Amino acid sequence: MKVIEKFLEYVKIDTQSSEESNTVPSTESQYGLARLLYRQLEEMGAQELTLDEAHCYLYASVPASAGREGEPTLGFIAHMDTSPAVTGKNVKPRIVERYDGGDIVLNREKEVVMKVCDFPELASYKGKSLIVTDGTTLLGADDKAGVAEIMEMAEYLLTHPEVEHGKIRIGFTPDEEVGAGADYFDVKLFGADYAYTVDGDKLGGLEYENFNAAGAKVKVYGRSVHPGDAKNKMVNAILLAQEFQAMLPVAQNPMYTSGYEGFYHLDGIKGTVELTEMDYIIRDHDRAKFEQKKENFLRTAEYLNGKYGEGAFAVEMKDSYYNMKEVIEKHMHLVEDAVAAMKELGIEPMITPIRGGTDGARLSFMGLPCPNLCTGGQNFHGRFEYACVEDMEMVVKLLVKIAQGAGR
Repeated sequence: MKVIEKFLEYVKIDTQSSEESNTVPSTESQYGLARLLYRQLEEMGAQELTLDEAHCYLYASVPASAGREGEPTLGFIAHMDTSPAVTGKNVKPRIVERYDGGDIVLNREKEVVMKVCDFPELASYKGKSLIVTDGTTLLGADDKAGVAEIMEMAEYLLTHPEVEHGKIRIGFTPDEEVGAGADYFDVKLFGADYAYTVDGDKLGGLEYENFNAAGAKVKVYGRSVHPGDAKNKMVNAILLAQEFQAMLPVAQNPMYTSGYEGFYHLDGIKGTVELTEMDYIIRDHDRAKFEQKKENFLRTAEYLNGKYGEGAFAVEMKDSYYNMKEVIEKHMHLVEDAVAAMKELGIEPMITPIRGGTDGARLSFMGLPCPNLCTGGQNFHGRFEYACVEDMEMVVKLLVKIAQGAGR
């Protein structure tokens, strides 16, 4: 398989998205990968290629086998950008052949070591080959592993006409890592009845539940007075902001939650005595509990406004996405098909809730039911990110197997 060759080529292209940008896509560099993928799809014989030059979305088709043209169209989607959390420039991947199960020295000069005591799941990869970083950048398996696997699947189907399947649509998106991956996705142009995002991690992963999510900004207004003459005059917005955070349920913090447990996450804070701003994300898998969390958040600000004076606390809140389970439950054959394909290949299915979101969550509510599949990567968004060669190759087989069963 050439999936690893493709992956190693893609990760060397800097496609890091930006939370600070107001453009679409958020970084011009994402076009570099999009145009390369366009050329490669064209060369392998894909059809109906469309590159949205305005927004950097790429669409293509693998035509149906003879006799299967009337079946539902199935899509596979991955995102081209990488996380802004750690630099994705000058990625230098290397393959650790037949990993021995011990610590991996990523960069001897900088003393960067991926330790089994820090990442105990490493031990399960003993005997396999791992693609790692040089300890100075992220790898980009999120989601260039998914991109490479979809590309390899497409090439395999196009060069093996004896493998029967319905029509397959391929979609590559920008800016997923900054929450904008589905903003300009053209569901009508894509034309699939159903789809899968290929944006998970460990082999066997299958997800059709995710958080309901909202973002909130709290502005706290104070009064600055010289500290030598501040008694009964100064109102310190920094201290008021601390009081707001202290009033939220301590146990409902991401540091203390897992599984289906939701949380309030203080993601950023900056300020002075005059003005302090806090950025929060609010999440819960249960829609009713999600709404309760938002109400409690607003009540906290209301209470403190009563204590310190109206206008001391101002809250801006906006829903980000919802739990795609609401949609997927009506199309559970997508989950059943993926589970059946995994079992046929000897992969153990692991159905878990996503403690976050994917493009698929928003696309599901845009009319494209879209569960999430594994890629074979681990430790996303950091310099200790890695991908397993054998697992990535198995994911390609999984995508082919699912494609073969579409509509059956």
